Amino acid sequence: MKRSLYLSAGILALALTACQQESGGAPDQQNQAVNSAQDMTAGAVGSIAGPAGAATAASFVSNAAVGGLYEVEAGRIAAQRGMDPRVKALGQTMVTDHTRAGDSLKPIAASANLAIPSSLDERRQGLIDNLRGASDADFDRVYLQQQEAAHNETVALLETYGQTGDNDALKAWAAQTLTVVRGHQRMVDALDEAEVDTAR
Repeated sequence: MKRSLYLSAGILALALTACQQESGGAPDQQNQAVNSAQDMTAGAVGSIAGPAGAATAASFVSNAAVGGLYEVEAGRIAAQRGMDPRVKALGQTMVTDHTRAGDSLKPIAASANLAIPSSLDERRQGLIDNLRGASDADFDRVYLQQQEAAHNETVALLETYGQTGDNDALKAWAAQTLTVVRGHQRMVDALDEAEVDTAR
């Protein structure tokens, strides 16, 4: 499983390098293109990492916690910078719901003697950096694209651990959180289909 993950990540990294070399236009346009490619790569890696992250209770807790930290930070940024009021509201919902989920995970992890990370990993920090670097005109689109990929990854993580996990308390937490995250997916899809106005 790990070998497959590393191989897929390596292929995606090569694709990203090609995107960086082929991007033309003004420096700002190049940055936007590179950031978009980085987000796509991160999302593709996440689609593999979601199920893989549920292999053990320790990896599940770590991946769930880091994913939650990303959601809270991205949500704070969206609540401040979103151009469409619905994107601002979505960001605040993410902050509230993922903070609550993270808080409820802590005692379960502690009772199983499992460590919870307190900072983002490199991949999700890159997503936050790209979100902060997005222009006002592109911000809502970038946020929604990241959210679609992030929630797909989280659903895969929660579903996989719920089916294969060996800690009943964590499986119950995964099931409860999965309901919330699927609700988030519907919100993101609805905004994406509505083509929120990012040019205001």
